[in-house]
Amino acid sequence: MINEILNKDSFSKQDIITLLKAEGDDMKLLFEKSAEIKQKYVGNKVYLRGLIELSNICSKNCYYCGIRRDNNNIQRFLIRDEEVLEAAKFAFEKKFGSVVIQTGELQSIKNTKRIESLVKEIKELSNGKLGITLSCGEQTEDVYRRWYEAGAHRYLLRIETSNKKLYSRLHPKDKLHKWEKRIECLHLLKKLGFQTGTGIMIGLPYQKIEYLADDLLFMKEFDIDMCGMGPYIEHPDTPMFKKRHLLLPIEERLKLSIKMLAILRLIMKDINMAATTALQAINIEGRADAIRAGANILMPNITPGIYRNSYKLYDNKPGTNENAEDSAANLAQLARLAGAEIGYGEWGDSKRFMGR
Repeated sequence: MINEILNKDSFSKQDIITLLKAEGDDMKLLFEKSAEIKQKYVGNKVYLRGLIELSNICSKNCYYCGIRRDNNNIQRFLIRDEEVLEAAKFAFEKKFGSVVIQTGELQSIKNTKRIESLVKEIKELSNGKLGITLSCGEQTEDVYRRWYEAGAHRYLLRIETSNKKLYSRLHPKDKLHKWEKRIECLHLLKKLGFQTGTGIMIGLPYQKIEYLADDLLFMKEFDIDMCGMGPYIEHPDTPMFKKRHLLLPIEERLKLSIKMLAILRLIMKDINMAATTALQAINIEGRADAIRAGANILMPNITPGIYRNSYKLYDNKPGTNENAEDSAANLAQLARLAGAEIGYGEWGDSKRFMGR
């Protein structure tokens, strides 16, 4: 049964559900097939994106997130421009292909201008050689255009779930937290020419396996260029923490996340997929397993160390006590342990995007 599904060119929702339920030898076959597809379509290289966590100030109040607006138990920060540029310089000198600027969601003229300026300065200090990915939430078309024209060319906007009913359980019911707005922003990013990525949390309270199958089909239908998804890990300073009795055991969430990555590699053979930090928060081998199963992006955290412990979207985030040098070295070792080669100095753009 599994072999028959794995040899298909397209997958039904029921096929995906069957693969998500795979255990033992069937799961091993799934991972072997996804590794084979990865090797054939995107090769054995892993590309590095130096992660700069610009700020944990956020206008959103999502029920699952540790930096939600109403969490008063964290110290808010905003990295200085010179610190951002120093981090970007480090990435350039270490031959990372790209940097990622990630921040809490803010919509303001000041925030727009600042990110626009930082993107231009990063391009200048690297002679245009550093690729730039932004993950700065929902914005207007004009803001996205300004950032694109400044030099950013990839954008990650995670939907967290494609199921509207589940989305409404994860967010306040107000104008600032609308599923439709999230979708609209994804379409705007694609329209403007960004390599567009999204992703979901896996193992959420109330999340059914059918929803996960729909998430994968949503990504295929939207025709994403890249994906960042991983296990849901609860944070004690969030409303969702009260629902932890509904969760799968943490190791089950990890296993399900690796299966999701493997299946997405089968469905969308030539996209970029990140081995996210949350995988390693559960198991030190988590990101290596993701690379073996199909992921091809790693994001060493190059945020100045004094800020890292305050950018905790979930509990037990790894690497908060590392410096940028350690983070880069540890992920390079991880890639080698997973049997991958690092594409130093390469942007590693989505082959799907480039071939579209």
